[in-house]
Amino acid sequence: MTDHAHSHPSETSRGNPVTVENQTADDAALRQAMHRVRTEVDKAVVGQAGTVTGLLVALLARGHVLLEGVPGVAKTLVVRSFARALGLDTKRVQFTPDLMPGDVTGSLVYDARTGEFDFRAGPVFTHILLADEINRTPPKTQAALLEAMEERQVSADGVSRALPDPFLVAATQNPIEHEGTYSLPEAQLDRFLMKLVVGMPERDAEVSVLRRHAEGFSPRELTGVEAVVSAEEIRAAQQSAAAVEVTDDVLGYVVDLARATRQSPSVELGASPRASTGLLAAAKAWAWLNASSAVTPDHVQTMLVPVWRHRLQLRPDAQMEGVSADAVLTSVVQQTRVPI
Repeated sequence: MTDHAHSHPSETSRGNPVTVENQTADDAALRQAMHRVRTEVDKAVVGQAGTVTGLLVALLARGHVLLEGVPGVAKTLVVRSFARALGLDTKRVQFTPDLMPGDVTGSLVYDARTGEFDFRAGPVFTHILLADEINRTPPKTQAALLEAMEERQVSADGVSRALPDPFLVAATQNPIEHEGTYSLPEAQLDRFLMKLVVGMPERDAEVSVLRRHAEGFSPRELTGVEAVVSAEEIRAAQQSAAAVEVTDDVLGYVVDLARATRQSPSVELGASPRASTGLLAAAKAWAWLNASSAVTPDHVQTMLVPVWRHRLQLRPDAQMEGVSADAVLTSVVQQTRVPI
């Protein structure tokens, strides 16, 4: 990354240097706090720095994350450690074939004493919802999460109930070849800002994992991981990230990349305008984390694959030839003119 810190006055504070300096100092403090989150998670998780960074970017961009990887690569541990370091409430739902929508969102329960139905909130009423093995539950239950993810509320009996803020769904899934899974419908996939592929750790990282366990580390206890930010600071950081400047050239670049995916011979369904707005939000968050006052093409390129890999629908013949969405996106970046 070639980003340097720039102090950038907001529209409202131009001509008022005190406000600008305060804003820059506040921004720097918030950014430091966010980087401390990564350090805390490292106490529990080894060799998954990219996954943790992806979660942080998604949180700043007010998005949700799909974590894909085989069992045993610490997907659940990463999310639990992340929530602990943020000091946020977290709940876990194990998605199973018999899970009902109300088991996630909550349901109306009859109270015999009052003779009325009361709403009993489901586990979705939390800051970070860990939806474990989301592809093991039927589409109807997956869809129950849709409104919560998109509208940040749950409707029951004609009443809408707001979810806590911040709110992030971190869903895990095993690669689709595993038995007993339902592939996520397009509409559901599109609600995830990012799909992060959680791979096997490098040899050294794997040795470190064993060393920690040999020394008594308990994944259940999350030994040593402490909360280093507050919900208020997270909301302030989200606002700062959303305020990062974007030039018309960079906006045009995002659109050109999206159009290039639609023209690719391997692609049946390319990146939609919603995919473009997601990429922009992630690029702003990444720019902010890197202390850059404006989004550069470099920021866009860094975020492109995780934000778009799950939104492309490849042609059946391309899939049979082993073409991946990641490969298509890499070639799209290589072939699209970068603004100076």
